[in-house]
Amino acid sequence: MAARQANGDGRTAKLGRKAYEKQLRKLQIELCRLQDWVKHKGLRVIIVFEGRDAAGKGGAIKAITSRVSPRVFRVVALPAPSDREKSQMFFQRYITHFPASGEVVIFDRSWYNRAGVEYVMGFCTEKQHQQFLILCPEVEQYIVDSGMVLIKLWLEVGKDEQERRFLARIHDPLRQWKLSPMDLESYKRWYEYSKARDIMLKVTSTKFAPWYIVRSDDKRRARLNCISHILRTIRPGKVPSSKVKLPKRSKQGAYDDQKILKRYNLVAEKH
Repeated sequence: MAARQANGDGRTAKLGRKAYEKQLRKLQIELCRLQDWVKHKGLRVIIVFEGRDAAGKGGAIKAITSRVSPRVFRVVALPAPSDREKSQMFFQRYITHFPASGEVVIFDRSWYNRAGVEYVMGFCTEKQHQQFLILCPEVEQYIVDSGMVLIKLWLEVGKDEQERRFLARIHDPLRQWKLSPMDLESYKRWYEYSKARDIMLKVTSTKFAPWYIVRSDDKRRARLNCISHILRTIRPGKVPSSKVKLPKRSKQGAYDDQKILKRYNLVAEKH
């Protein structure tokens, strides 16, 4: 990892792009090795990303998945539940997305919505919240006992940095789509979310499924630290493989296959 440098006020300097991209490439190579290991061993992996709005969950997930196969690393980001899903057992709609052999499922927010946004915003009752806190460790014990790897990451962003990111979304037309009325409401209720987080961590951080906190004021460091933690948790081994050699192209049936394309409409080459 690149050495940490301090600002004049003693804070850790944010990681520069060049150093970040160098470290990210190394870790993404290891993620490709991890992908082969997961397929080879038939592992079933669940990675849960939770945290405050604008904590950097999406960017961290993108850094993990951008160089691996979507057939192995599958991202689940569920919308608000339908009327039918509201009538189901709470965990039911999440369980249907659990991994099969050789898969890694990444939840961009998860069943922990009930401990966070649903609880703070009044979308569930106090009784439902309490039931969740009782049942959640039991469900996760079942997940782990069934042989799945469960990794839970909480991204924690500070008040000042969250405010800076929200303002950036407001003023940048390329990021305004990221800002929802729910985000603005969560900004107002900082301490309510803090208390909900504290309750959740106290009850659901267990020996068999502990929470790990990722400081995310520096998005780049947070992404690298998330990937490093995943690699330390699973520790991929060496997968037997044969050397790949590009075969010769066959000339059988050769013809001018580019000329025929001129009969059709081509996109104007303006760039």
